[in-house]
Amino acid sequence: MSDTALEARNLYKVFGRSPNQAVRRLQAGEGRSDVLDAGTAAVIDASFTVKRGEIFVVMGLSGSGKSTLIRMLNGLLPPTSGEVTIHGRNVTTASPRELRDIRRESVSMVFQHFALLPHRSVIDNAAYALEIQGVPKAERLERARVLLEKAGLGEWADSRPDELSGGMRQRVGLARALTAGTDVLLMDEAFSALDPLIRREMQEQLVELQHELGRTIIFITHDLNEAMFLGDRIAVMRDGRIVQNGTPEEILTDPANDYVAQFVQDVDRTKVLTARTVMEPPHLTTPVSAGVRGALRVLREQQARAVFATEGRRLVGVVTDRAVIRAVKAGQTDLRAIIDQSVLTVGPDDLLTDIVESAVESPVPLAVVDEKSLAKQANASGQASVTVTLPTNAVGSYTLTATGAESGSSQITINTGIAATGADVSPVLLWGAVGAVGLGVIALIAVGAVRRSRQTELVEQR
Repeated sequence: MSDTALEARNLYKVFGRSPNQAVRRLQAGEGRSDVLDAGTAAVIDASFTVKRGEIFVVMGLSGSGKSTLIRMLNGLLPPTSGEVTIHGRNVTTASPRELRDIRRESVSMVFQHFALLPHRSVIDNAAYALEIQGVPKAERLERARVLLEKAGLGEWADSRPDELSGGMRQRVGLARALTAGTDVLLMDEAFSALDPLIRREMQEQLVELQHELGRTIIFITHDLNEAMFLGDRIAVMRDGRIVQNGTPEEILTDPANDYVAQFVQDVDRTKVLTARTVMEPPHLTTPVSAGVRGALRVLREQQARAVFATEGRRLVGVVTDRAVIRAVKAGQTDLRAIIDQSVLTVGPDDLLTDIVESAVESPVPLAVVDEKSLAKQANASGQASVTVTLPTNAVGSYTLTATGAESGSSQITINTGIAATGADVSPVLLWGAVGAVGLGVIALIAVGAVRRSRQTELVEQR
């Protein structure tokens, strides 16, 4: 079975008198404004694939073409040119009967303004797709009730939509789409009409349900923070075209053009970048078998105050310079006797906003460990460096620098100053490793020297 759930190839949608002529002119190199005499180009040459089980976000401002695009994916709008396939079935060339089958079996949609049937109860709304599919009443109500419970609406099953709040009605719409049992779920600005707090709750609930049910979601939004929170990958649209398609980290750290760079300039990077993103190979490590003298040698060579003790690349603990000096004076040789196993650790997917405080407060580096996926990353290589913005309530001026590895090498530096209210405070340097063999350390987060700055600078070198 292919891991591709949906594929869009060279999609165009033109509204107007001569849409096909407009497409030919666009393909020949003319711009959107050049073909206005033939029609309005809403979507221009859009191509992308969506993998099974991922959340793919299409983001853009009003008029960028994102809502038109999503309506072509399930055949609500026929494309002027191009094609869409869902699990290998061609939506574009499907007959009306085949298209109804695709919608019943493969794709559901959640609308911005709920689209609930006001004369039906909550549970009947949630079960409506199954009713269309011909599922017996008892079975469809039971399946709908399970999804309503997951959406936190179990006790409202017999209520009418007008008895619910906006957020609750949107959860009914989500439960209806999930109850249908289709693999692909289209969501057109589904949360944009909600209050901020309710909106955040819905975003979190969507992520939880997606992790539990493994559905493929294509989500439309104009909100960058929402896109960064939800998306496994994000397609940024402007004037009908997809100008960049990548992961949140790629879009944030490597914008394709000035438009995307301006779009993401105010994003709090600590809420998007993870420890995995900001890693470089760990140097302050010593095997337990090297003994006390081996640890002392590493500390002297690196001029460090602490070294991590490993065993088969598995993190055992940390050894400080003071502990090593005392052991040498006492004639001890067994390193295990002086290892502090209470060392703080974080995961490779932990957001920087969640680990900054621990890194600042820890007198020794933080170890980033990943027991489950380390073996899969054993062949990764390369480096990247990034300086990350600290929370606005932090005292002093910090520079967070880190390196990470995928393939090749790149360097990204972002220096952000925060006014100090007292004496200088040490910044936090984040260090890490990808490609460590075994079950242990893949990254180290270490405390470094002070640097003040009120500038924000982004430099990339490949």
